[in-house]
Amino acid sequence: NAILDFETEKEVFLTLADANIATQCLYYDKTCRIEAFYHGRTLTIEDLFGPENLRQIANQLFRFHQLRPQSLPRQSFFELLHSKWGRLAKRVLEEEIDKFPENEQQMCVELREIYSPATVEKVRSCLPGDELTFCHNDTYHGNIMKLDSGEIKLLDFEFSCLNNKTYDFANLFAETVMRHQQPDYPYFRIADPEYGDDELGMLINFYLDNASFNNDGLREEEFKKLLRQTKIMLMISDYKYAMASLPLAVKPIQNIRFIPYAYQRFKKFLASYEKFEKSTS
Repeated sequence: NAILDFETEKEVFLTLADANIATQCLYYDKTCRIEAFYHGRTLTIEDLFGPENLRQIANQLFRFHQLRPQSLPRQSFFELLHSKWGRLAKRVLEEEIDKFPENEQQMCVELREIYSPATVEKVRSCLPGDELTFCHNDTYHGNIMKLDSGEIKLLDFEFSCLNNKTYDFANLFAETVMRHQQPDYPYFRIADPEYGDDELGMLINFYLDNASFNNDGLREEEFKKLLRQTKIMLMISDYKYAMASLPLAVKPIQNIRFIPYAYQRFKKFLASYEKFEKSTS
């Protein structure tokens, strides 16, 4: 249970299954969950630049955001992430540091800033003041499936809880900057974004097609607000990826050096925050 306790996470998943957003659940207990099969493939980075795929993703997210499982905690995703994953990150960076090579140990020391009160305040200062919405919170392309029929389905709801909805827009594109399988250590790099206002705007406009507005002016106003918030949330995605990757460094679930990954993501967040702070001062 990444964010929620077992009973709440179960309610979330079954609510999503009832809404035909998650796959149908055939059995659920504390040891396992048995789901119906999807036949298809997970999306690639290139798929995110296809208008039809973006339209379907936007439609799925709009339906997702209308739900409100009753037992959701009132805290936002980032409060829960810091509370639960911050403790795990602290243990890895302070108590298990000797499990990493010397160069990564130095990264661990610098990464301890990630759970500091100063960093928590930086994250908080970036968050919009809008009402919280039930969000997926991990919408990168690997958590979205295109069925053989062409239908788009969301996957992997372990981070789903209350958040600002624009985080789901931003997080969709945030992982597209990663280039894996590089020849030299740490065998990945963070590339310049290939997306921009056009791609973010297309997703948001498809999303707003599901809503009703009294006039075009109100829709345009909402569009501009969501685009502005999404661009800020792209920065927060780097913080999330850094925090969420640290507990995986000791027991990796993928063939990746998670300490350098977290280090680069966190440094990217700090650099983006510095620019954000200057632009708003």
